[in-house]
Amino acid sequence: MNNKLAIIITVIVTLFFGVFFIYPVVDILKEAFTADDGVGGTSFTWDYMFTVFGNPIYLEGLWNAFAIGVMSTIVTFLIALPLALAAYRWVFPGKKWLSVLILAPLVLPPFVGAVGVKHILGVEGALNAFLIDFMLMDANSPTDWLGKSKFWGVVLMNALHLYPILFMNVLAALHKLDPAMEQAAQNLGASPWKRFRKITMPLCMPGIFAGAAIVFIWSFTELGVPLVFEYSRVAPVQIYEGITDLTGNPTPYALVSIMLVISLGVFLVSKLVLGKNALGYSGRAKARYAEKTLSGLWGWGMSTAFILVFAIAAIPHFGVIFLSVSGDWYGTILPESMTLAHYGDGLGHSVVVGSIRNSLLYSFGATAVNVVLGLAIAWVIVRSTVWGRSVLDALMMLPLAVPGLVLAFGYLSLSDGVFSPLMGATGDPMVLLILVYAIRRLPFIVRAAVAGLQLSDPVLEETARTMGASPGRTFMRIGLPLIGSSLSAGAILAFAFSMLEVTDSLILAQQTEHYPITKAIYVLLSMLGNGQEVAASLGVWAMTFLGISIGAAFVLVGRKCGGMFRL
Repeated sequence: MNNKLAIIITVIVTLFFGVFFIYPVVDILKEAFTADDGVGGTSFTWDYMFTVFGNPIYLEGLWNAFAIGVMSTIVTFLIALPLALAAYRWVFPGKKWLSVLILAPLVLPPFVGAVGVKHILGVEGALNAFLIDFMLMDANSPTDWLGKSKFWGVVLMNALHLYPILFMNVLAALHKLDPAMEQAAQNLGASPWKRFRKITMPLCMPGIFAGAAIVFIWSFTELGVPLVFEYSRVAPVQIYEGITDLTGNPTPYALVSIMLVISLGVFLVSKLVLGKNALGYSGRAKARYAEKTLSGLWGWGMSTAFILVFAIAAIPHFGVIFLSVSGDWYGTILPESMTLAHYGDGLGHSVVVGSIRNSLLYSFGATAVNVVLGLAIAWVIVRSTVWGRSVLDALMMLPLAVPGLVLAFGYLSLSDGVFSPLMGATGDPMVLLILVYAIRRLPFIVRAAVAGLQLSDPVLEETARTMGASPGRTFMRIGLPLIGSSLSAGAILAFAFSMLEVTDSLILAQQTEHYPITKAIYVLLSMLGNGQEVAASLGVWAMTFLGISIGAAFVLVGRKCGGMFRL
């Protein structure tokens, strides 16, 4: 009975995934490699690829996007690895709260934070004003800290936003290690550095690479931050600007296809090269690592290091907060005047009110779809013995490997064709946005539900079955309560990140009445008057909402939260 139900669920999920995930991706590849043959049909062609690789502007955009992905990953690694090692090995004053505080960058969409960074690190920003006031800089030649190309500004924003993902992955990997291996090396006379290099790092590589792969893909395809920094020579922006001419310009399809191939290549390396490392992914360590207490100056020094990282990472947050209450902020350390009027203006703005309603509708719909699908998929993976469940598990992780830019572009391309019935007569993208949000956040729910089922004792469910309870009743009365905390954490994260989704929202919501909140923020940033200040006030609301959500998820599942960001 279990296997029959598992087969039915697998078929339904595969069909859903095939139509709303695989098909849009394949359609992009088809458009990138087919051309009109002149007799009413199509034929395979490399012409569009040759056009991209033969155009120095497009090549520069791809190279810049790749370089941003690589540099963002390197900077993220340099921040996250020492923090994770310190949190794993030592006890120091305020460790519990500082470990949570270090996750703060996740609570602000990076393109909103980019606005705050520009007001602090820009030529007329707060940092230069501070240095000029204290005669540490010539007022006639202020420093452009972000660089004229804005490249390092984008890298900075990506790294400050994404290092918590790598931090959680590395910390989760460290807690799975068997400390006996390091202890054996220590007993044989290995130095701390040699133990780290020969034992700890190799065993943690799956966790490190899983987190780094997500950071790279996210940074490589990031659209919002380059748009805010007006950094147009990057592939995601070139694709976005080509949306208005899809019917006559196949180049965006070729660019998207190239980015898809690179992202999937990183995903395959993660799965095939390191994904089978049984040492790195051992279920549970045989013993718990004995944390050492750092006392005196060493302990307070480590606490200070965590606070310093938080302070640097919070620069975008402070910038957004000050901008949201500023009456006039140009070339001064702090706003010359402050007001709360922007918050009222934001909540009363015609664009904003509708966008909040739309975001709630889209996100609730996506989360409901995810909970139903995620529970069913997790049950097949953990509780059934049907063939191919490991393939189903890997398939459900693909949305983390396929950039949101690719999926959104595929949905947009099909909105005038196969998916047009989903938009109705008015062209409302609600169903498309719910589906694309659901597909992209489904891995959170699947990983959370799988983790909960793996930790729950199946004997309780088997006992209920022997007492005559149906499979549905058994799951609802026994299985579901046992995985409640993990499932709730996954649902909270899926809902929160759907509320603040950027790329899908920018591409699919074209009419004002359909804008979600992130599209409304982006539109406000370009408005004259107090548009940036009102956008910043919405950013503060978004920051508060996402902070509460991530905090709740972390409280429910603790350090296992990193597993939800694993490829």
